[in-house]
Amino acid sequence: MLIAPKARVFYPVILLLLLADCTTKNLAENHLVPWVPTQVVGDVFRFTLAYNPGAAMGISFGEHSRVIISLIALVEVAVLVYLYRRSANRDTFKVLALGLVIAGALGNLIDRFRSAQGVVDFIDIGIGSTRFWTFNIADIGVSVGAILLAWQLSKSEGLTAT
Repeated sequence: MLIAPKARVFYPVILLLLLADCTTKNLAENHLVPWVPTQVVGDVFRFTLAYNPGAAMGISFGEHSRVIISLIALVEVAVLVYLYRRSANRDTFKVLALGLVIAGALGNLIDRFRSAQGVVDFIDIGIGSTRFWTFNIADIGVSVGAILLAWQLSKSEGLTAT
């Protein structure tokens, strides 16, 4: 059976990111105390176990957040899979970006299905009381993938400045 070149990038990226995300979240839940920071690199980089029942940056839809955000994630994944299927075999960076975003969305979706507490977040970066939102490996995949995807789509649509 011949495997398409884009599949050699897409499926391993999804598998590896999901594995890393699920493993690190499991470790965080088993070794960290909720809301108690553990310093890793001074006060700048720490692990703080937190549960986010909403979406990125604390976005919430009230008591229906879990269902609404899960449905949005499922639609997002379906659209991204459609984009993957329409991608050419030579679109390595686009396929990589799609894989990262899909894996990140699936990683956080698994948390929403698994627990009413919400998505497990544990990476805590900042200085003193000035902190970035606590996040996880799936969030990194979504963010990096979205930036790569925007860049790739802008190139393919001729939107970049010359």
